[in-house]
Amino acid sequence: MKITEVLQVLSDSTRLRMLRLLGQEELSVAELQEILEMGQSRISSHLGLLRRNNLVSDRKDGKRTYYALRDEVCSNYGFIRMALSEESDEEFWESDQSALARIVDRRRRESERYFDEVAERLGKNYVPGRTWEAIGHFLFRLVPPITIVDLGAGEGMISQLLAERAKKVICVDSSKSMVRLGTDLAKRKGLSNLEYKYGDLEKVPLSSKSVDLALMSQSLHHAQKPEVALAEAFRVLKPGGQLIVIDLKKHQFEKARELYGDHWMGFGQNELYRMIGDAGFRGAKVEIVAKEKKKPFFETLLATAEKA
Repeated sequence: MKITEVLQVLSDSTRLRMLRLLGQEELSVAELQEILEMGQSRISSHLGLLRRNNLVSDRKDGKRTYYALRDEVCSNYGFIRMALSEESDEEFWESDQSALARIVDRRRRESERYFDEVAERLGKNYVPGRTWEAIGHFLFRLVPPITIVDLGAGEGMISQLLAERAKKVICVDSSKSMVRLGTDLAKRKGLSNLEYKYGDLEKVPLSSKSVDLALMSQSLHHAQKPEVALAEAFRVLKPGGQLIVIDLKKHQFEKARELYGDHWMGFGQNELYRMIGDAGFRGAKVEIVAKEKKKPFFETLLATAEKA
């Protein structure tokens, strides 16, 4: 392998990113696609060049092929070792590391694969009485006697169902009209443990370490500063408390700003994972749980995490 050829390979930022990632973890094409957010053909083209120059090795595992940096590469070429170990201030490197951590963490959760497969099949084959509505009501009845805050709750539809089992549910919303409406609904339904508070996602009117579960259902994209809103959720949670975020995956439907008052047009999976980690949470998991079949084909993300 000629030094000039190796230098030419390393001159491309995408290939350098791939080599840095493959030097840390064995990855498939699909996983590289997810981390780098690039198309399969582009990833495969770069991998082909890296293989031809004996910089990466491949391993078959069933229908999948995994790639890794060859062990001898760094030992034989000191300048490659320096290039891959050098701290990078490129804006994409932090994102790559965050996405890689998410991929590795997801692999560790192999026990959940069965349930993911069940969820994929559910609804595709008719089974009398088995609907998402029935399952939803069933799951709401499993809510333990804990204190929950619904951040950006609106009228609090989800909170009203949670309040039937939870110890206390607090709905926080920046609309005084929504707070009045929710308070009236709670009174009419006799839910004395359901409280509505006027407040902002970025300045939650609750004491620190006061709740067990923080819920953000389609509210984060309304925050001016989502990072601050997540930091506030972290603040009000007790140690060991849980965060659940339901929000839109990043989209290009500009009219959402006008039609729904959205400040952000959703979030990328890697982006949301990084923000949750930056807020101090651990064990974050972000996945797509719904895809609409009509334009503009919104996709819904579900994120969970825990306060250490």
